[in-house]
Amino acid sequence: MNEDIISLMQEKMPTFSKGQKRIAAYITEYYDKAAFMTASKLGSIVGISESTVVRFAVELGYNGYPSMQKAMQEMVLNRLTSAQRLEIANDRMGSQDVVTSVLQADAEKLHQTAETINREDFAAVVDAILNAKHIYLLGVRSAAALANFAGYYLNYMFPNVRVITTSGGGEMFEQLVNVEAGDVVLAFSFPRYSTATIKGARYCQSVGAKVVAITNSYASPLAQCGDYVLVAKSDMVSFADSLVAPLSVVNALLVALSTKREPVLEKNFDTLERVWEEYHIYEKQVKLP
Repeated sequence: MNEDIISLMQEKMPTFSKGQKRIAAYITEYYDKAAFMTASKLGSIVGISESTVVRFAVELGYNGYPSMQKAMQEMVLNRLTSAQRLEIANDRMGSQDVVTSVLQADAEKLHQTAETINREDFAAVVDAILNAKHIYLLGVRSAAALANFAGYYLNYMFPNVRVITTSGGGEMFEQLVNVEAGDVVLAFSFPRYSTATIKGARYCQSVGAKVVAITNSYASPLAQCGDYVLVAKSDMVSFADSLVAPLSVVNALLVALSTKREPVLEKNFDTLERVWEEYHIYEKQVKLP
């Protein structure tokens, strides 16, 4: 949890009521669970009213409980173990319909991302990629899926794309050894943040490459070493990461780039269609009965 919040609670402790002191004590000891509780549930656990929980959040300087909860969640997500994530997600899900709950949560993350993503930064990233000597996609563990997806389609538009998804520190740096000024590195990391990705991004920035951090928050450690930051909201679904919004941001980048690279794409696809046909890469279209 954010140490500033802990310090703030300690600083204000003498002014707290008995109920507020119980809240502070519970959050300090069980921050991993408290960050994902409603005000009503937190109040029920510590034996005080929901309104007392809300007043506690305001006392700490937040606009309300949702603001305090959001701040806590962003700070603790990367510290949760897989077992803790599973337990918290199951508590949140309760008896709700799984399909509805997950799809609604994903839709909300898309909505939040659409509202918060910086359009100027997005346009700057598109220009940086268009002018890059080489394009590197860096993502490990679950974020490797994003790097591979982006790399697959960027290869249609650019001849200088390299995807790096190894999580071994030594092997990663061996693949990054040729990164230099004029290159662009798209780095992906979401809670729990990958140490390897962050170290790789820092190295690339140190040799003069432009780093695009695609992550869930400006407070993310990856964002701290990005020349550009594209925030895509993510969430945990049980032990699995929900990367729907980050994937949508990647799609938006690909569409924006394709409009700029249309002549190259048309030429490449003309060639590829002949190759696909000759080597039977795709099944012929089947007529439905």
